[in-house]
Amino acid sequence: MAVVKVIGRDGSERSIEAATGGPLMEALRDASTGIEGTCGGACSCGTCHVYVDAAWIDKLPARSEDEQLMLDAIGDLVPLKPGSRLSCQITLSELLSGITVEVAPAL
Repeated sequence: MAVVKVIGRDGSERSIEAATGGPLMEALRDASTGIEGTCGGACSCGTCHVYVDAAWIDKLPARSEDEQLMLDAIGDLVPLKPGSRLSCQITLSELLSGITVEVAPAL
């Protein structure tokens, strides 16, 4: 299990426990954080956009070209930050236990 610290759109903070080996998006969606994951993790909708805390950015794999293209596309609708990631592209592991993410504004 991994612990994920979540900052909601309203600024509230909470921690959730999530199974390792799956996408962060599913854990956030299942915990009713406001993450939708409409495309089911296909990196094609942007509804799982989060801001990863700066302390964790370097612990994640680099964005794929598809993820970067989707972030560029939603950048006209919501603010992007250096920690902008699609949570469907982050696989939870014990090494990521404690990661802090902020749920980005809804599209």
